[in-house]
Amino acid sequence: MSAPIALAFSGGLDTSFCVPYLREETGRDVWTVTVDTGGFSDDERAEIAARSARLGAAGHTLVDARADLWADVLQFLVKGDVLRGGVYPLCVGPERVVQARALAEAAREVGATAVAHGSTGAGNDQIRFDTALRLLAERAGAGALDVLAPIRTLALSRKESSDYLRERGVEVDASTTDYSVNRGLWGTTIGGKETHASDGVLPEHAWPDTVSPQLAPDAPCQLVVTFEAGVPVAVDGDRLDPVALVEMLNREGAAHGVGRGIHVGDTILGIKGRIAFEAPGALTLVAAHRELAKLVQTQRQLVESARLGGLYGRLVHEGLFFDPVCRDLEAFLDSANRRVTGTVTAEWFKGAIRVLGAVSPHSLFDAGAARYGEDHALWSGRDAHGFAQIYGLQARLAARAGAEQ
Repeated sequence: MSAPIALAFSGGLDTSFCVPYLREETGRDVWTVTVDTGGFSDDERAEIAARSARLGAAGHTLVDARADLWADVLQFLVKGDVLRGGVYPLCVGPERVVQARALAEAAREVGATAVAHGSTGAGNDQIRFDTALRLLAERAGAGALDVLAPIRTLALSRKESSDYLRERGVEVDASTTDYSVNRGLWGTTIGGKETHASDGVLPEHAWPDTVSPQLAPDAPCQLVVTFEAGVPVAVDGDRLDPVALVEMLNREGAAHGVGRGIHVGDTILGIKGRIAFEAPGALTLVAAHRELAKLVQTQRQLVESARLGGLYGRLVHEGLFFDPVCRDLEAFLDSANRRVTGTVTAEWFKGAIRVLGAVSPHSLFDAGAARYGEDHALWSGRDAHGFAQIYGLQARLAARAGAEQ
């Protein structure tokens, strides 16, 4: 009997298509692997397993990878204040890192010689999965794994995938044909007809979790987030493990309409892409951490954290998490965050996240030494006068040189 194919399975339209298609086209068993990186309820996990069986899969594996997702990637996105294009908190790219690793491990356990995913030929996920799966197989010394991507190979539209399943008696929710929704711990992405245009506006019904900001509570909600060495550890004094903390912020923030956004960026393949997202927890934590870091880090630490955090986020987003340079960048972000400890007060109000202030035992905001615009204790007026005379000297010299030409 031929070895089975291990399929990354979310239970959505594309991966549902892959089960009967791969079974019929290859004659091999298909073993579905769902890697939970957040966004699934217990009922949804059970339904995914049941759907796998209905589609004819030979077996199903569920891996809870939420803690790994946080420890391996997300904590560094917080420590580096990573927002791609200044708005997008990388909801999807980090998930693919741990999903690929779990899929490769599951493939070995069931004796699979091929793995499959439901990515299209246009987006970033195909590159992320292919790159990671090949590297992981080689690292394990188990020989190369064939990587199959039927949606990409066949260039199918979502309507064509839906029709294929309906012809085989598999019910397809009409909403899955219109929109592709990816829920995860770090946020939810929504892709559909409006995101295919540069000015499309997502209709209210297409946002799956957040309430409309106009319908959010009329009173603001304040919360206090506690950080230790750059890691969020408590909200309003209640200590939580990181996964539970992010899930709580996602749930509570969604009720206030916060976390919505639309991002336009460059795909790995070089074209422009546009995606809508909901990420109440991620956006709240990045905003809070950034304010605390500004309070305790030196000016040069802040500059380098922004630069290297941005590089780290780019590598993760573009499927290069396993490049050794990412370990180097993580070491820097850990070091730069050693003193990022304290509390941050934030406010949610009708879709907006506002940071009100931060307090830290390592604060460099020393009001006893100097108050901006008033008196000071670190230098004299004469010192300041001399500094002002010298500061900008090279620009003045350049201006003189230009005037003489």
